[in-house]
Amino acid sequence: MATALPNFDGPFAKVKSPIKLAHIVLRTGRFSKMVDFYKTLLGAEASYENEFLSFLTYDDEHHRIAILDLGAKPMNKATAGLEHVAFTFDSVPDLLLAYRQRKAKGIEPVWCVNHGPTLSLYYQDPDGNQIETQVDSFSTNEEAAEFMVSKEFEENPIGVDFDPEELIRKLREGVSEKELLKRPNIGPRRMDSVPKTPVPV
Repeated sequence: MATALPNFDGPFAKVKSPIKLAHIVLRTGRFSKMVDFYKTLLGAEASYENEFLSFLTYDDEHHRIAILDLGAKPMNKATAGLEHVAFTFDSVPDLLLAYRQRKAKGIEPVWCVNHGPTLSLYYQDPDGNQIETQVDSFSTNEEAAEFMVSKEFEENPIGVDFDPEELIRKLREGVSEKELLKRPNIGPRRMDSVPKTPVPV
């Protein structure tokens, strides 16, 4: 039996949403450095690669990141553009294991912060793009939304910095993930307190 076609002529209350975010493409002038960085950062491999284009995958998608060599200069943080891309892990131990594995390969986070809705580690690639790796702090979107309308989040929408090594120590001491995901209340915090990362030249 044929599937009924949608009404292509409207009127339309809203645009149909996509089923998922498929991939991100980055242009670069540091092709080999960028490809090596993302292969290491994500535990990824190339599903296709030549001298100027690399499609990187780590799951069931053909590629999640593509890197294209256009001879581009590193990003200028003074201009508008993409702020960061985020990748989610299943658990705090998984997030911290990836942190330790990256650290052993020379890749360290530039910022570690408990935002409240997420526990996050930020990295910077060779072109200056930021990548967030995170664990969701709440089991439902409704719980996260409830936190984000709280007085605590209004005062501090940035988060509370943390040391991942301290979290590993606490996990080994038996502190629960639920406890580690709770954001301490430090009072007001604004954007000017966010660490500044240098732009590569």
